[in-house]
Amino acid sequence: MNRAKKSALRLSCSLLPGRIQDGVVSWFSKPLKVQLCGKITDEFLELLLGGMDLAFALSPGYRRNIQDFRATYVFKTRDSSVGVSAVFDNGNMSVDPTPRPFCQALVCFKDPHALWSFLLAKDQDILDSLLANAVDVEGNLNYIYKFGYLARDLTRRLGLA
Repeated sequence: MNRAKKSALRLSCSLLPGRIQDGVVSWFSKPLKVQLCGKITDEFLELLLGGMDLAFALSPGYRRNIQDFRATYVFKTRDSSVGVSAVFDNGNMSVDPTPRPFCQALVCFKDPHALWSFLLAKDQDILDSLLANAVDVEGNLNYIYKFGYLARDLTRRLGLA
């Protein structure tokens, strides 16, 4: 989503109560909800990041989580067939369809389900995912926990948690 669209969405949704804002996010995120409630496919990461981007644009309560936060995350499969970067910069999020060479946190995952388990499992256990050899992480683990929190908070706002 480009910057102009985000600004227009922020302005129009700022007039709505928080519950309605979350409802708008939920309506626009139907494909992500299908992934979260059913079979996880290769589109999961793209839909998750798109849903987060939309939620940050529409929901000031959700956007508050990234105020004064700057970080770059790179997510990729071990075989590098999927690779994407999520860049957070002081209340804004952008998605780069290519892995950036510099990041604060790099997550290499075996398959989309492994990433889902790593980020969204009810009892998130990063150590368990690492020991099961489903996910490899480089960088600051605090950033990984923050991203996991953002993903779980999004599922809550979508009415799935």
